[in-house]
Amino acid sequence: MSKQIKILVADDDPQILEGLVDYLEYHGILVDCARTGEQALNLCHSNRYDVLVLDVMMPRMDGRSLCEHLRREGSATPVLFLTALDTLEDKILGFEAGADDYLVKPFAMAELLYRIRALSQRVSRQQVRRLSVGALELDLDSQLATREGRELALTPQMFQLLHYLVAQSPRVISRTELEQALWGEEPPESDALRSLLYQLRQKLDKPFAHAMLQTRRGQGVCLLEPEPQP
Repeated sequence: MSKQIKILVADDDPQILEGLVDYLEYHGILVDCARTGEQALNLCHSNRYDVLVLDVMMPRMDGRSLCEHLRREGSATPVLFLTALDTLEDKILGFEAGADDYLVKPFAMAELLYRIRALSQRVSRQQVRRLSVGALELDLDSQLATREGRELALTPQMFQLLHYLVAQSPRVISRTELEQALWGEEPPESDALRSLLYQLRQKLDKPFAHAMLQTRRGQGVCLLEPEPQP
């Protein structure tokens, strides 16, 4: 029995979303929905999808920006752009942003279905996605983090935070950006980020000789490879 395909559809038009969900779920596809790029990014950080179907012209974080952001983080999930932008230049920009396929509106639902199935089958299930900074390694499929070969006992949210820091290393990341990456547009009112950073430091740095997670006063935090010792 074949594995059921799970996808994320991001589009700011509620009628288009409703029609897509009804059709795709009728044909056995599991569908999560997002109305904004920020919401889609948050869902991608907390779920695994076989295919992402992204509208290009969403407000604020559009589909191309979202795709570029995910590729910088190391995501290899196939992306299909669903858009009314139909010029050759638009398509080239889409593929340069990291898209795997491009379908212009209006489109036939059956064509979308078969493109999603083709993309989900194209990805090698044997491929292990990994990110690293120095002796720190993340296995994105098993959600496992190791430093110097030692496994770090992280909660899912700690792994999500570390994943973002590794993907952006060595860039300094502001508190606001981290909160949006973890919780979208509605971060907790409490000092949840400070607490989460403290917990991560206890696992990532405390057992080792040199700290990787660095605070830059007034700017944010960054993840750096320790300087080699003489």
